[in-house]
Amino acid sequence: MRVVVKFGGTSLGNGERVTRAADSIAAAIENGHEVAVVASAMGSTTDDLLDDINYDAEDADRAEIVSMGERTSVRMLKGALAARGIESDFFEPGSEGWPIITDEYGEVDVDETKKRASALGGQLSDVVPVITGFLAQDHEGNVTTLGRGGSDTTAVMLGKFMDADEVVIVTDVEGVMTGDPRVVEGARNVGEITVDELRSLSFRGAEVVAPSALSYKGSDLGVRVVHYQHDDLLTGGTSIEGEFQNLIDLQEERLACVTVAGRAIRNSPGILADLAAALGDEGINIDANSSGMDSITFYVDAEDAEDAEALLHDEVVDGEALSSVTVEDDIAVVRVTGSDLPNQPGIVKRTIDPVSEAHIHLYDVITSATSVSVFVPWDDREQTLQLVQDVF
Repeated sequence: MRVVVKFGGTSLGNGERVTRAADSIAAAIENGHEVAVVASAMGSTTDDLLDDINYDAEDADRAEIVSMGERTSVRMLKGALAARGIESDFFEPGSEGWPIITDEYGEVDVDETKKRASALGGQLSDVVPVITGFLAQDHEGNVTTLGRGGSDTTAVMLGKFMDADEVVIVTDVEGVMTGDPRVVEGARNVGEITVDELRSLSFRGAEVVAPSALSYKGSDLGVRVVHYQHDDLLTGGTSIEGEFQNLIDLQEERLACVTVAGRAIRNSPGILADLAAALGDEGINIDANSSGMDSITFYVDAEDAEDAEALLHDEVVDGEALSSVTVEDDIAVVRVTGSDLPNQPGIVKRTIDPVSEAHIHLYDVITSATSVSVFVPWDDREQTLQLVQDVF
């Protein structure tokens, strides 16, 4: 196998952990695998440096300063590998053959990076490259960065462009957990998770794999997260499955929205769960939902609208928090999904502006980490789809 292994700051936090990292690399090589290594700064060096720059530093100077942590890590790992008789070389911005190039806008130059990464991959049978994570270089040779979490991006990007079989993210957790083990008792490793699920979790606080890295994952590239104390790099941890699908999709099924209103909704803990349970207990699927200060709306299949209205009416009558329920039929939804949506400022405005300018009524706009869903009248569905497609 060809493997790109990324060691996070915690996994290189002291000399003992650097030794453990070198041992795990050596074991993989002894088993016949080709290995490229991406190294973060030891411990929290990069974050500490960023936090300590409390003066007005130019971007170029800031990039040079924060690069020092990664530059130290690759030298230490190279030395540890040399002590084990493993031929290796470190790569940092300015090195001959440095792979990651950015353009004048600070974005990755995909064509140039792919060419350089492929060339570096061709050397893996002879040498183990130890590459600084987080860092890049522009066409003029200046140091640039990939942002916080950029070492993950470095690893998955190189895995893709070096035609690796797998990227292994070595960190201080056992993988993706069912909950934060520092908060939730009994949290366990999920074993497998889809890239869409992890992307959503990452943008909502889970610090396992940087969201920017996941956009480089293809269906043929395996990505796993393992604990630094798990010495076998090629087993265990959590496997991240699949790849992002970038789509603009018109849902074929006609929807209806059922809205429950009540002045006490905002101060009624559990009201959303109660209403959703009333629908779920009768097998009615909720396509989406939205809430306001005094109302909750459920989007359901049009054929379920009458049953949903009756069920929610019972909740209105039986409770004190709710006032009334109403139904709007003949609704369509157009969804935009994509891995890079969160990195596009103004994406919601870009999506809905042409729809609004065409005087199409917007029932709702519901967003997530990787999607924007636009709910419009059924008769306007084709025009809405075309308007949104024209934007992208």
